[in-house]
Amino acid sequence: MLTVKTELLEALRLALEDLLPGAGVKAAFESPKVAAHGDLATTAAMQLAKPLKLNPRQLAEKLCLALRATSAFQTWVETLDIAGPGFVNIKLKPAAKQQVVHEVLSLGAHYGTQADNGKRMLVEFVSANPTGPLHVGHGRQAALGDAICNLFATQGWQVYREFYYNDAGV
Repeated sequence: MLTVKTELLEALRLALEDLLPGAGVKAAFESPKVAAHGDLATTAAMQLAKPLKLNPRQLAEKLCLALRATSAFQTWVETLDIAGPGFVNIKLKPAAKQQVVHEVLSLGAHYGTQADNGKRMLVEFVSANPTGPLHVGHGRQAALGDAICNLFATQGWQVYREFYYNDAGV
């Protein structure tokens, strides 16, 4: 569904740019608080109503018309509804929800990974104290620290690990 959401977000960004140049940066989806309202929602119409000097609900109607005309919304969206003062609720087609299965199978172990972001991180974890007894917590902290490093590495960080053996003392 990452591909679907990316395509829909780009369509929303372009529609907002057509309404008001520079407004594409406000393109964002939220998860509706009530599942019955749909799968995604956007408050862009309410955010742009004041600069455009339009009623938010009227702006939401214009936005919905523009979105329905895009190929991404025609392919992946079942319904677009306007609620309240200008919320746009989006209900996805079953094919859009199932698209994630194709993404997972095609990417395999690389699913969810991000490109290198150029940032570095140093993670220091575990310092088992040899002057006292070793316990299960030392092993747990080693596993947790390594798991955190692995998670950041999949998200584009260059992770450097420091696993200390505190051998001072006895």
